[in-house]
Amino acid sequence: MSTENEVAALRRQVAELQDLLEGRNEGEVTQQKAFDQLYEELKQYKDDFIFQAEKPLLLDLLLFYDSLNWFQESLVKKEMSMEVVSDSFQYLIDEFLEVLYRRDVLPMESQDRFDPKTQKVVKVVPPEGEAQDQEVAQVLKRGFNRAERVLRSEEVVIYRAAPKSE
Repeated sequence: MSTENEVAALRRQVAELQDLLEGRNEGEVTQQKAFDQLYEELKQYKDDFIFQAEKPLLLDLLLFYDSLNWFQESLVKKEMSMEVVSDSFQYLIDEFLEVLYRRDVLPMESQDRFDPKTQKVVKVVPPEGEAQDQEVAQVLKRGFNRAERVLRSEEVVIYRAAPKSE
């Protein structure tokens, strides 16, 4: 009889263990669903945040795109004299600088003498006199700052005297 009682007790214990495992499994499934939903909500929040952050810049670029299309159509129709083409092209440059300005991106002031903090030497040419050493001969690419920090260094050609040999 004691064997039957032991078997019955073991069956109860096995049943309790099964119930416990099923309960934990259901809890894990519920927890996984909650995590999945949370991750999806975070992804949607992140995507919306990025979209909202980029939207003003993208709208500005679309306006600039419209201006470029207008300029191209005017050139195709040959409605412009060279003077009007030059003025219109300058307008496009000014409009693009305005897009940058709205993002706190400003062109650097050009300097006559080389400044390694804001300029990058692309080419060196010999000076015509010693006074020209380290002077900027030509600006190849304009530099830009954003919030008082260099965004892109100005690319320049400088006058550089050859080192004197002893």
